[in-house]
Amino acid sequence: MTHYITKEFVKIATLESLVEAQVMESILTDQHVPHRIRSFHDTAYDGLFQLQKGWGDLYAPASYESEIIEILTGIRTQSTPPEP
Repeated sequence: MTHYITKEFVKIATLESLVEAQVMESILTDQHVPHRIRSFHDTAYDGLFQLQKGWGDLYAPASYESEIIEILTGIRTQSTPPEP
């Protein structure tokens, strides 16, 4: 979203996987929530930092934090297999 100044964005969450990032991207875009997703992948280190830090970070204006956390929690809850 280019109409927001990057300085207004704060780190909201660390994403755990590419799939989680893609689902969040789709939902936030559909809901017109300004955001930026930054992957930790680095070709020089072949994804080493993704193993240590998570897949990447999600940034957005602080005013959207609760909405984004609610969406992310819903995604993570649905993707967690039920306990036996």
